[in-house]
Amino acid sequence: MKFFVSTGEMSGDLHLSYLVKEILKENDQAVFYGVAGEHSKNVGVNIIQDIKELAVMGFTEAVMKYRFLKKKADEYLEFIEVNKIEKVILVDYGGFNLKFLELLKKRVPHVEVYYYIPPKLWVWGEKRIKSLRLADHIMVIFPWEVDFYKKHGVKAVYFGNPFIEKYEVIKNRGNKILLLPGSRKQEVKKLLPIMLEVVEKRKDEKFLLKLASEDHLNWIESDLEKYRNLKVQSDITLKDAIKSSKIALAASGTVILELALMGIPGIVLYKTNIINEFIARYILKLGFVSLPNLTLNEEIYPELLQRDCNSMKISAKMNEILKNIEKMDIKIEEIRKKLSGDEVIRSYAQYVLKGSKVSYE
Repeated sequence: MKFFVSTGEMSGDLHLSYLVKEILKENDQAVFYGVAGEHSKNVGVNIIQDIKELAVMGFTEAVMKYRFLKKKADEYLEFIEVNKIEKVILVDYGGFNLKFLELLKKRVPHVEVYYYIPPKLWVWGEKRIKSLRLADHIMVIFPWEVDFYKKHGVKAVYFGNPFIEKYEVIKNRGNKILLLPGSRKQEVKKLLPIMLEVVEKRKDEKFLLKLASEDHLNWIESDLEKYRNLKVQSDITLKDAIKSSKIALAASGTVILELALMGIPGIVLYKTNIINEFIARYILKLGFVSLPNLTLNEEIYPELLQRDCNSMKISAKMNEILKNIEKMDIKIEEIRKKLSGDEVIRSYAQYVLKGSKVSYE
């Protein structure tokens, strides 16, 4: 059985790798090709396009890469035809994958398409569900998504959140403040200077800056050595970083969910350019932006976005959390319970393998 996979970011690549690994346990004859990263490559995906070249953040950046991505889509479609791919798994990355889905169903309609972790249409606009309907199967990883799609007459499959099986609560933690400025250049350049202001103001605290890669040091203009209370590491796992920390300041994204599932409190930070801010504020329907808060429909992890993302407000929220740490711990445990399931990743893998048979003439 031949699969083509398509994702575009580190978080999607991680989820894809879990799924591929489990599918191969169930069927060792399955072969995977496609657009992915290191995580998926390590479990057996034959990479035809590395996602490092695809990183796109925000609306303006996506427009600039449109021609490049259109050319890539044509290449992928030709690969699917030539190699007689039977099933396609799309993972997140809605800016590209939704359009790719349209092109795919127009050019090779007999190929069975699974959209795993579809884009957040309740944020980005419900009109895009017209494109998503073209997928043969939609597999979601948050419970509220089932009702959202049902409202639109679309069936979505949910077995639980895969991260539940990958992350355990870390009970014995240290006393550092963990800084997680993100994995994209735009995030690091916008958020790290604000984080460093907090480091400067709180000289009595110890800080740990975890970078996604040592290469990201090239994006930092500040002299990090002048901060005596700051330790910088890129070779440490998130789990080990949390073990030495009491609270985290993190860029908005999947990492907030990872923090919640490992039981550490934190603050969500997000800052973008003025064009993206205008679109976010006046066009999109934004409630909470972080997944733990969406899970309980309550602000468990304080969200400091745009103008609120400043060192003064961050410091104030930190003090508030640390004074009420037990209350937050209880809420974090509720998040875990809400996202739990039975053999989550295996259930998704079996669902993919049970799909309709595809035959080529």
